[in-house]
Amino acid sequence: MNHFRGKKVFITGGSSGIGEAAARLLAGWGADVWIGARGEGKLQAALEGVRALAVDDSQVFGSTAVDVSDKASVKAAAAEVLEGLGGLDILINNAGIAHPATVLETPDEVFDSMMQVNYFGTVNVTRAFLPHFYAQKQGHVCNVGSMLGFMGIYGYTAYASSKYAITGFSDCLRQEFIDHGIGITVVFPPDTDTPQLAAENEIKPPETKAIAGEVKMMSAESVARTMLKGIASGTYHVVPGFMGGFTYWAYRHMPWLVRFIIDGALKSYRKKHPVS
Repeated sequence: MNHFRGKKVFITGGSSGIGEAAARLLAGWGADVWIGARGEGKLQAALEGVRALAVDDSQVFGSTAVDVSDKASVKAAAAEVLEGLGGLDILINNAGIAHPATVLETPDEVFDSMMQVNYFGTVNVTRAFLPHFYAQKQGHVCNVGSMLGFMGIYGYTAYASSKYAITGFSDCLRQEFIDHGIGITVVFPPDTDTPQLAAENEIKPPETKAIAGEVKMMSAESVARTMLKGIASGTYHVVPGFMGGFTYWAYRHMPWLVRFIIDGALKSYRKKHPVS
């Protein structure tokens, strides 16, 4: 992936999961990489692993503790990143949280946090770096969404709503960026083997598990690799994995079929576990 050699990249949510996997790949491809997340301890541990994969002594690495839902924190982080890297070529908005539950069992604060972190976090970070991209008349923004950013399923009302919002935000940015020479990519990962998914599975409604079935998770590295290939090729919508790609195609061209399948899984579960 020579495209990334010498490129300056900032990744939010870079201390674990897809973000950390992307940072490690980029380090091995000769990029300068800065990662951001809320936990300083996890950030430093991740940074050490990323730095160890460098292929050139001139590569620059760093980390910044940032709360993407807090505008002041984002503004300070953006200044630190631009100074530390000496500019920026690629922004990857990967920070996100999830809390599966039915709509009435989802606490008010969870609906708020989903939007504040997942959606407004993406907005805040993007807006913080856009003046830099506009000034240099180039750059690339990658927003990490979810398959639930183009379809919704049982138990993910708060999460899917925030990811749909990212899709709409990105659609508008795509046109705005045409005049400024900036590329944009939106990634729709399927279930990915990350600490976040493990935490979700602890509280996920059984109906949601039934709909997901036995679909095999993708590794964070596989998703990150597909995402980075999409950025390099200038692809707008990137859907990792064969099943993810098929579902995306089917939902665009035959949405009734996807609904038939997921509704069938729910009905099958209900026959065995009727609602009391």
